[in-house]
Amino acid sequence: MKNNFFFKNKFANIYEKSSQKSEVCSQILYGEKFKILSKNKKWLKIKTSFDDYTGYINDLNYVDKFNPKYKIFKLKSEIFQRLKNKRLSKTKNYLPFASKISVIRENKKFIEFEKNKWIKKIDLKKIDHIEKDYLKIIKLFLNTKYVWGGKNHTGIDCSAIIQLFFYYNRTFYPRDTKDQIKYLSKSDDLHKYKKGDILFWKGHVAICINSKKLIHAYGPKKKVLKMDIINTINKIKKTTNLNLIKKININKCT
Repeated sequence: MKNNFFFKNKFANIYEKSSQKSEVCSQILYGEKFKILSKNKKWLKIKTSFDDYTGYINDLNYVDKFNPKYKIFKLKSEIFQRLKNKRLSKTKNYLPFASKISVIRENKKFIEFEKNKWIKKIDLKKIDHIEKDYLKIIKLFLNTKYVWGGKNHTGIDCSAIIQLFFYYNRTFYPRDTKDQIKYLSKSDDLHKYKKGDILFWKGHVAICINSKKLIHAYGPKKKVLKMDIINTINKIKKTTNLNLIKKININKCT
């Protein structure tokens, strides 16, 4: 029996249990591939194909055939609709970064990816595009609200920012910090920092943009921030009594 499906809504929460009162542990994005492990009238138990993440969704917008040609390379790309006068109008609905879309038809500036749903071509890259500069992706999320389990413009957590770089580039990388730590090789020197260094604490991760600054989704400030590396290490130690436990450069992960 065929068991490969593709999510066809903006995004949806992945819950730990089949209840909206349970913890949101991650999200699934438009065009993302998954398998159905079980289902009932309201809930699907799924496993995402990219990272084998398991949980429950209560959004049943999915298809079994999908041929994506482009992906979103913008924090959020607004969806347009064609009015009776044939003009395209904003809808105030968005597809998040790394969403994958197919093509129904196109014109000089727009692509129709579903019936009367259009996206600007300038917001897109071809599906096989590889972005080697992680900062072009990470910096998209600066000032985005911190949300546990989030992975888009409406809210994101610390491990999702790192994973989305790899997801966009179709390279496996775990979703949760605890698994990211285990996945990576032996730690580099914890007292020297350079561009691309991923820094790990128990339950938290950040990435260095140079030898002095890092970017992370920082819970106490409730958003994605640039911060001084040494000050951040000291602040986390002071407020949580957690030490930096691992460091690996992102170039060793690709």
